[in-house]
Amino acid sequence: MAFYSEEEKTEDYLFKIVLIGDSAVGKSNLLARFARDEFYPNSKSTIGVEFQTQKMEINGKEIKAQIWDTAGQERFRAVTSAYYRGAVGALVVYDISRRPTFDSIGRWLNELHTHSDMNVVTVLVGNKCDLKDGREVGTAEGKALAEAQGLFFIETSALDSSNVTNAFQTVVKEIYSILSRKVMISDEHKKKDGRWMENGRSTVVLHGKEEVEEEAKRGSCCSS
Repeated sequence: MAFYSEEEKTEDYLFKIVLIGDSAVGKSNLLARFARDEFYPNSKSTIGVEFQTQKMEINGKEIKAQIWDTAGQERFRAVTSAYYRGAVGALVVYDISRRPTFDSIGRWLNELHTHSDMNVVTVLVGNKCDLKDGREVGTAEGKALAEAQGLFFIETSALDSSNVTNAFQTVVKEIYSILSRKVMISDEHKKKDGRWMENGRSTVVLHGKEEVEEEAKRGSCCSS
């Protein structure tokens, strides 16, 4: 993961997180439920890339998560692949009532690892768990895949809000935990080298704010 120093900003940390998975697995509704507590039963497929920002507080630090919702349709894959750049977190989503969306998780993980850092924090999300009668993918199957791939796992429902907040918070908290450990190691090295700032102020973000904002401008041009 690349780290960028930045002296002037309103939040302590800025994380870029991507939502990926087949079309119509509920990525946009997961984001809508988390960011605005809204649900759209007749929502249309995302065209290109859309994003939302959400602020959280962890251990007294203000975290700004910029969450990118990528289109699942094959014809947009070439457009969205560039937006993996700089991502430090990912939610890989499938629909528990549609086995083909689960079967394609491996392909999505390969794409994620091809276009982003191999250490990106990843959560496997089995969405639409409210559709109990239509379930085609068992919880045990999801857990087994997550364990085999070294991922976090959670089942959610954007319809009734089940575990939606937990899914996003899991990503952000784990990124923060990794970053905190890296900052601690970095600070120890600075102290040893005699280059520690007198006031002890050190700010590190996982992704440069200017770069994220530039991508946001480009992303908005592709949003519907």
